Amino acid sequence: MNRAIRRVGLACTALILALAGQLTYLQVFHADELANDPRNVRKAIRDFSRPRGDIVTADGQVVAQSVPDEDGDDFDLQREYPQADLFAQIVGYQSFVFGNSGVENTYNDELVGRDLELDLRNLGDIFAGKENTGTVVLSVTAEAQALARDLLGGQKGSVVALDPDSGAILAMYSNPSYDPSPFSGHDTDAVQLFGEQLQQNPDKPDLARAYRERYPPGSTFKIVTTSVALDAGVVNPDTPFPAVREIDLPQTDATLKNFATLTCGGTVAESFRQSCNTTFGAIGLQLADSFVPGMEAFGIGSSPPLDLSPGAAASGGPAAGSFQQNQPLFAFAGIGQGDVFTTPLQLALVGAAVANDGQIMKPHVMAEITDAEGGTVRTFDDETWKTAMAAGTAETVKGMMVSVVQAGTGQAAQIPGVTVAGKTGTAQNEITSPHSWFVGFAPAEDPQVVVAVLVEGGGSAGGDATGGRVAAPLARQMMELLLR
Repeated sequence: MNRAIRRVGLACTALILALAGQLTYLQVFHADELANDPRNVRKAIRDFSRPRGDIVTADGQVVAQSVPDEDGDDFDLQREYPQADLFAQIVGYQSFVFGNSGVENTYNDELVGRDLELDLRNLGDIFAGKENTGTVVLSVTAEAQALARDLLGGQKGSVVALDPDSGAILAMYSNPSYDPSPFSGHDTDAVQLFGEQLQQNPDKPDLARAYRERYPPGSTFKIVTTSVALDAGVVNPDTPFPAVREIDLPQTDATLKNFATLTCGGTVAESFRQSCNTTFGAIGLQLADSFVPGMEAFGIGSSPPLDLSPGAAASGGPAAGSFQQNQPLFAFAGIGQGDVFTTPLQLALVGAAVANDGQIMKPHVMAEITDAEGGTVRTFDDETWKTAMAAGTAETVKGMMVSVVQAGTGQAAQIPGVTVAGKTGTAQNEITSPHSWFVGFAPAEDPQVVVAVLVEGGGSAGGDATGGRVAAPLARQMMELLLR
């Protein structure tokens, strides 16, 4: 009997020690993480009750600010978003019910002044009892963002523009969008209802399509296929491929056809300009299992390290080592179909790799943090994310992309007096008419801006849409604005 009691006592002691150990572990090693979790209600109350810095665009427009609350509730301040839907999917919201998202979450500590660099710069304010909030200055301009919205009109889709040398986002808009202001309301029932209605909307206005939704990239992915094959020495620009309407796929009776079943072929460079599916399907088969690590060098299979919360969705492709089990998937991967899915942001980064000598920089929307006096506290440190290919390969692919705009499927992206490089895509999917894509950059000699445009289901053109007809003209207008 005593032995049984001792066993029970030892077991209880072990449980108590385990519980104490876990509590110590959480309180010592995860205290900051738990305190700053946006789902922490005590943190939400604390942050809702204190001043909060502005979020402003690169051209000086306020997109988030705190104003005195005149409702007579428990809070002194009300967060508001003067640009309504224009920046919702970048700035996000501050919500007592749903927590924070977007820039409001990523840079929450800086906005509320809970930042060591801000404290050190403004010790006098701290001793005087003044609030020490920071301002987040975006790399995005309101002008470019408004143009992106206007270009899409009522069509579902996304426009992403970035600086290939730094990774700074210059525009990133998805349609449809929403006004985030109701999320910051103090009537919790009304906020809850708004959030539920938004989530139930079949058009998904709360979905940041630019970096959270994945699509088959279609022929724009031939940039990746070509780059991987050139880097691996599998082909060179002059490697010939037969001019055919379709090719037989191994392990199946199916075939891979050219767009509209047209006869297409020639050298790799000629096939790129004409966007021959048969050539790049064949290259995908030649690359076999080496195709996957080549894709991974572009970030395919990874989530771009975008400074927003929630973060960017991971793109996807065939599984490593799966060539022998499913060879046709590698042919379809060669033309951006099958198991290949990317976000518009990821495709912009693919274009940036070509524009920036094979280097992909970390994408970011924050340009700098400033203090209450307007002094710069911190800027975003440019950093390489991926090395996609050799610089010489990037230069070769750049020349091919220039030929697409000058004499191929992307001529609608031409800008008088400016050499534009680009690639069109018309991507089949199981739900709508083909998606229309374009990714390009300019000037080709010294790239300043990369633009990726996606129009879901071809937009108003529907089944008659192509990337060259629908997406390329939109990209041209965005490049024209940003190159002014």
